[in-house]
Amino acid sequence: MAKPKIAITGSQGLLGKTVTDYFSSLEDYKVIELARGLGLDFTNETLVKSCFAQHAPDYLVNLFAYCDPVESAKERTTLFDISLDSFRKYLDVNVTALFSVCREFAQNPEAKSIVNFSSIYGVVSPLPFLYGGGEKHIGYSVSKGAVIQLSRHLAVHLAPRVRVNTVVLGGVEDRQGDDFVRAYSRQTPMGRMMQRHELNKLLQFLCSENSSYITGSTITVDGGWTAW
Repeated sequence: MAKPKIAITGSQGLLGKTVTDYFSSLEDYKVIELARGLGLDFTNETLVKSCFAQHAPDYLVNLFAYCDPVESAKERTTLFDISLDSFRKYLDVNVTALFSVCREFAQNPEAKSIVNFSSIYGVVSPLPFLYGGGEKHIGYSVSKGAVIQLSRHLAVHLAPRVRVNTVVLGGVEDRQGDDFVRAYSRQTPMGRMMQRHELNKLLQFLCSENSSYITGSTITVDGGWTAW
């Protein structure tokens, strides 16, 4: 029996690399890595169409995104200074390109399940004090909120053949400054940031028949951040 194939977009990123390594270590999956560093611009519809014409994965985990890194906190300004071009960039990558990738994957007759990723900042507003009193780019928050609704829409319209779920992530620890990690951790009931490996088993569950009746769900992995 052929191994199910799992395509991981953003496979060279912080979480993408960890998730790719995990699934590659399992005997039950064949991993297809898709990343900008491997020549795939997700905003280029022609390339996306060509990619999914070549590959026929069973599962799709979408970890590519345009982000607003913590390291740029000192350069932050207010929402009144944010350019519309920068706002559009978040929507172009995190929403429009995501829709394009999901749509092409779903046309594959082998397609079974899609996992998309939102953020706590797609559910609640960022706390300004964590970012030096400046603005965590509003485009990131708006785009991540849109991911949830995009996934719900796809879940309804692709059912029953393809399941679509969203994982809402809290902050992942990755070389942020000590002050940021302490301040962030104080806001979570778990008292810490997420470790990158803590996503692996959840994705294995969602990319298997063990989650065969789960679609349109929004699964929060945030250490309790949004439960306050």
